[in-house]
Amino acid sequence: MSELSTSRRRFIQGTAGLTLALRHGLISARTGDSATKSAAVAVLGDSAAVIEFDAHMYTRVSHHVGAQWLPLTSWGPSEYLMVALSVPPHTPGTPAEEMPAEGRHIARFALQAQAHEAVDGLHGPGARLTVRGMAREGVEKTIEIELFRRYPGFMFSRVSYRNLSPNSLEVGAWTTGDFQLVDSPTGGSGFWCYSGGSYADRRDWVQPVKARFAQDNFMGMSATDYGGGMPIVDVWRKDGGLAVGHLESAPKLVSLPVQERQGRVRLAVCSRVKSRLATGEHLQTLQTFVAVHKGDYFASLASYRRIMGDRGLKSPDCGPGCYEPIWCAWGYERACTVELIEGTLPKVQELGLQWAVIDDGWQSTIGDWNLNPSKYPRGAADMNALVTQIKSAGLKPRLWYSPLSVAPGADLLHDHADMLLLDKDGAAQNITWWNSFYLCPAYDETIAYTQTLIRRFLGEWGFQGLKIDGQHLNGVAPCFNPAHAHSRPEDSVEGLQNFYRAIYQTAIEINPQAVIEVCPCGTAYSVFNFPFMNQAPASDPESSWQVRLKGKTLKALMGPNAPFAGDHVELSDH
Repeated sequence: MSELSTSRRRFIQGTAGLTLALRHGLISARTGDSATKSAAVAVLGDSAAVIEFDAHMYTRVSHHVGAQWLPLTSWGPSEYLMVALSVPPHTPGTPAEEMPAEGRHIARFALQAQAHEAVDGLHGPGARLTVRGMAREGVEKTIEIELFRRYPGFMFSRVSYRNLSPNSLEVGAWTTGDFQLVDSPTGGSGFWCYSGGSYADRRDWVQPVKARFAQDNFMGMSATDYGGGMPIVDVWRKDGGLAVGHLESAPKLVSLPVQERQGRVRLAVCSRVKSRLATGEHLQTLQTFVAVHKGDYFASLASYRRIMGDRGLKSPDCGPGCYEPIWCAWGYERACTVELIEGTLPKVQELGLQWAVIDDGWQSTIGDWNLNPSKYPRGAADMNALVTQIKSAGLKPRLWYSPLSVAPGADLLHDHADMLLLDKDGAAQNITWWNSFYLCPAYDETIAYTQTLIRRFLGEWGFQGLKIDGQHLNGVAPCFNPAHAHSRPEDSVEGLQNFYRAIYQTAIEINPQAVIEVCPCGTAYSVFNFPFMNQAPASDPESSWQVRLKGKTLKALMGPNAPFAGDHVELSDH
């Protein structure tokens, strides 16, 4: 107990000493922007990072390089609101491109109070800086920044606004963690980025930031069946980088834009959900973070994984079956037959592979998930015989399955149209690859039906694992189906992880060693689904670059021992 107390005191003393030194100019933290006259009046830092606030609550982030502190970002407003034009404009200073025609930003706040205190909680000992300021539009802003000894350079942020004006405010958007990275003062130009958004073109997760680069990284749907992702973006240069994201325990419909602007790179967390803020009311934004790191994006993603693990969101431990090599019958595509599978098993044994996956094509109809009578004329008896033969060959059988999808002609759709996920116009959401519709993951009937299927696949047919597949499985759209009595449309978005929980727990109850592979075809994966899967493939990679970078990213986000499969070998290049 005494050692822990001593270590906590040292951390707090070190943080306080750094803060004091910066405030009095004892540590060099050059602006890197000769046109900026800002001076820090509130500071919080540790051995890895410093965040400064000036008199207008504009911020700058610096990091430690060698024996000096160097700026990563320029001074600027990192947290602000966009409101209707009826609100009087604030003092000039926000760039014109930051003020869309439909609204105006409240970005300048006169800093009125600050407070430093020690904290100790879920993430261990740390320090907190609270700053509060007032905009001339009558809006009060409060920011809490926390640094923890366990996570150097990783700054936790909470921002709230209070309307103290006599009129209601129509808030069109809020933004936090808005920073512009500048070139390194020590030389070595050029930036790279990691982006956690999902796109139908299945673009690289890691890209060079070229001139006029722009990517919105919306965490909702970017296409009818592509969406969700990792709520993180990271931009780095030769001497270090910066990541921003949110720390909520469920998916949120925010964007994390990365934009190149005349040699600088902007990144931020933005919500475009409209709301009304009456006089006296508060607006609390999501808990977000700003993380400073050395090297590339791996460090910030690994810290994010550990922090979310502190909060109970972590990938499960898995048995040896998760690491064993796989043969997948998708090589024969949907034309695959029982005879082709049986004829390939000797070669699978010869190659030393240990899993045999029966892929897409075994089912009668997407959504009903009965056996195709032309391939399994005796129904379950034929499937049980095939599973027995796979096991007799010393292999483990795994079954392909695409949940949350139902074809227009399926009996399920005829009998249970209430399961559909509907948009605000009452239309079904399309899943392109299978020409199917979405089911709502937050509807109890959908969950119960899915659990029945899992019991059939693993319990009655004897499969030892599942290949859960589909680009539509990483995220879903808000659901407006009145039959579901959602408290709000976003229940479907935030309930997807509970749907995965139901699948995983049902499978593990039947077979504690079951392998649950999730392949969200080409999307960016979702950290919120990780606790309910124990194997991740490269998910339809388009190059060897993607195989390598997806593996590196998933190791950062799931842990160094995470089972990762490079997916089909023919999807690599050379």
